[in-house]
Amino acid sequence: MRSESQPDYMRRLKLDADELANRRRFFGITQEDLERLGALRPVAERHMTSIIAGFYDLLLEHPRTREFLGDPQLVNRLQRAQQSYFLGLFDGRCDLAYVEDRLRVGHVHERVGLPLKWYLGAYNRYLQLSAAALRKELPLAEAQLAEASLQRLVFFDLALAVDTYVAAQIETVARHRAAVDELSTPVIRVFDRVLLLPLVGTIDSARAQGIMETVLKRVSDQEAKVMIIDIAGVAVVDTQVADHLLRATAAVRLLGASTILTGISPQVARTVVELGVDISAMHTRSRLADGIELALSLLGRKITAAAS
Repeated sequence: MRSESQPDYMRRLKLDADELANRRRFFGITQEDLERLGALRPVAERHMTSIIAGFYDLLLEHPRTREFLGDPQLVNRLQRAQQSYFLGLFDGRCDLAYVEDRLRVGHVHERVGLPLKWYLGAYNRYLQLSAAALRKELPLAEAQLAEASLQRLVFFDLALAVDTYVAAQIETVARHRAAVDELSTPVIRVFDRVLLLPLVGTIDSARAQGIMETVLKRVSDQEAKVMIIDIAGVAVVDTQVADHLLRATAAVRLLGASTILTGISPQVARTVVELGVDISAMHTRSRLADGIELALSLLGRKITAAAS
């Protein structure tokens, strides 16, 4: 059963009955393979402890993998997960519940930070130890058939592990990008119903879309009446940037708020004029302080000196 902390990889990877059937065909896993492995469960139970120990001996002996497994309690938890995984190879089934369990094992190892290359490499030892156990218990011909069935199922599982790692990394990258986007589009509440968006760096189409979404959401959430956009930190203001600002202004106006553009340097003013861009739809000020003062005046307020 999937825990609350485990992502729903079944849904994300679209692992439904059709996908499962396609994967089983691709890896050549037949019902005969599953029945053969299911009949060998008593053998697996007898050798499980030594095989799992050998699997983790490799991880703990190698200096690059040992650093991820320094906590004995963590190793114990991982070994228990591997015991469940190992016996699952001999359940005689390969259904959706089996797939979800395999994703869980991959998630556990990805979560502790064990690199995928070492995780995959350790499975070579897994297969070696399992093959040795089968050859001790079975005639050679039967052992070879069992090894082939086991190898197909383990490779099937490894593909699921790769999927788990890749999905987790994509999710991590997406979170990091969202954090960067949030930092690059910081909307600040400077007064009741007055918001400030200081822009820094280059504005391309992708970032402009993010700016638009952030601005509209914050204006709506805060019921803002004025949005100040400060472009003092924008490296280049060209036709594209100006167009993005105009679009943002129009969208903000539809929500019942006004836009004030501040941070306009003499160079930017000259560029806008030379480009023939009409920014008359928005209020403009050269300094942010002037923009804040204008925003307050639009709300019927003003800045006054404190009494001495």
